[in-house]
Amino acid sequence: MLSNPSDKYRPYPPVALEHRQWPSRQFTQAPRWCSTDLRDGNQALVNPMDTDTKRNMFKKLVAMGFKEIEVAFPSASQTDFDFVRSLIEQQLIPDHVWIQVITQSRPDLIERTLASLQGAKQAIVHLYNATAPLFRDWVFGQDKDATIELAVRGVKQIKSLCQANPGTDWVLEYSPETFCFTEMEFALQICQAVYEAWQPCAKRPLILNLPATVEVNSPNVYADQIEWFIRHFPACPHTTISVHPHNDRGTGVAAAELALLAGAQRVEGCLFGNGERTGNVDLVTLAMNFYTQGIHPGLDFSNMQEVVEWVEDCIKLPVHPRHPYAGELVFTAFSGSHQDAIKKGFAKNAGQSHWQIPYLPLDPADVGASYEAVIRVNSQSGKSGAAWLLQQNHGLQLPRNLQIHFSQQVQHHTEQSGAEMPQSALWSLFRHCYGLTSPQKLALLHYQSFSIPTGQGVKASVGLNNQTLELEGRGNGLLSAMAQAINKAFKLQIDICDYHEHTLGHQSNSRAVAYLECLTAKGKTFGVGIDTDTSRAALQALLNVVATCLAPE
Repeated sequence: MLSNPSDKYRPYPPVALEHRQWPSRQFTQAPRWCSTDLRDGNQALVNPMDTDTKRNMFKKLVAMGFKEIEVAFPSASQTDFDFVRSLIEQQLIPDHVWIQVITQSRPDLIERTLASLQGAKQAIVHLYNATAPLFRDWVFGQDKDATIELAVRGVKQIKSLCQANPGTDWVLEYSPETFCFTEMEFALQICQAVYEAWQPCAKRPLILNLPATVEVNSPNVYADQIEWFIRHFPACPHTTISVHPHNDRGTGVAAAELALLAGAQRVEGCLFGNGERTGNVDLVTLAMNFYTQGIHPGLDFSNMQEVVEWVEDCIKLPVHPRHPYAGELVFTAFSGSHQDAIKKGFAKNAGQSHWQIPYLPLDPADVGASYEAVIRVNSQSGKSGAAWLLQQNHGLQLPRNLQIHFSQQVQHHTEQSGAEMPQSALWSLFRHCYGLTSPQKLALLHYQSFSIPTGQGVKASVGLNNQTLELEGRGNGLLSAMAQAINKAFKLQIDICDYHEHTLGHQSNSRAVAYLECLTAKGKTFGVGIDTDTSRAALQALLNVVATCLAPE
């Protein structure tokens, strides 16, 4: 046995490419998209989709904006053949959509594949054969000439069958399968032979699809391979360079992006990266990456949760909660420092034309997500998390010291429970801490203020334990007068340190909220009052401070 298991692996060689251009290029438009969910994705499922499920997914893909959809491997099973026929015979294919079918280069399979397309308005026939030395030598026992002959023979048969059916608009797609670990010169040679056999033109275009069938190299090498190929392949306006990256190294999206920078024009993949092994390139992530760079991908993900739900229903596989753009937790911050940055970002970004929010590269609203998911509270959360939720859901703008105090109450609660604190529990805790419970422990029944030479006086009736207390005090203002009355009646020493107020709406009859910070025998104590009358809200906030002072430890 090897002492180091990594000794049995060898890196695939890089590409000798001088003056590569892709590293300094920038995206200016989205690629053509081809969904392979119904074929490549379906063949990777433990339990393949039935016909009704495939038909439902096809309709959803069309509605999402896909114009090219690989729907089946018609020669592989009667189910796939029948599915293609049902799409055509039931006229389920919109005029702007091209269905794509795949076949190996064998005469009987090609004939069966073309038979499935009888009556289609337009179709892409996808022919492939493996080209890498590992497959030529170990799997098929073919030399290079035999591998080229296999591809050319298949192209000529497809061309003949297409010419016999002029009522359909045809496109040939050829994939030198295992392109990414095929010698570059040989990949170029076999594609040139296919090009010569097909003779693409405006009515009969060609797609050369250069797949990373198994991801064996870093994304920069794949980009070099694509740029090298495009440099050496004769330019033709009727030939499209396509890529089909897989995700074996976990870099399928990066490989696709760099390949597009290298000159590729089209991408094949699956929603949420479904596919064999670690999957095909994830078209959701790739498309949304364009969106966040200011380029509309041409696909509709405005209701991402709906997309997640129907894809999960079709393929019976879950979308990870941390999946980019789509997972239920991707817009969520639990960390206190993150929450503080997000809260400040929302305040600064209000009214701005460009989205710039810390930790949120995408506006959740753009994918149909609500802001309720952005900040959630647990024991790791700081002062801003709870304050932001109270502001978003109840309109409260807590002063800084009250934010700090309440976050301490929240942290104590969540540490005791060991769980996330839902919004309803957060609001309940806030009301309990600052006197907003109903009935209130110490309630302002009515009051009367009057002027005195040194300031203001107040008379108030207060309800306590089913009794009514009459209070009277004087001070340089209404609150100081009430504080003097309270200190005298309850034998307390309450000093007002800070006071804030604001309305909870823009109408004249909107309620007001008052926040009081006081110094008491228990230290800094806070009270909050809400009322249609600002003065009543302030006086009730002070009474809520008193209720806290009177409560047993």
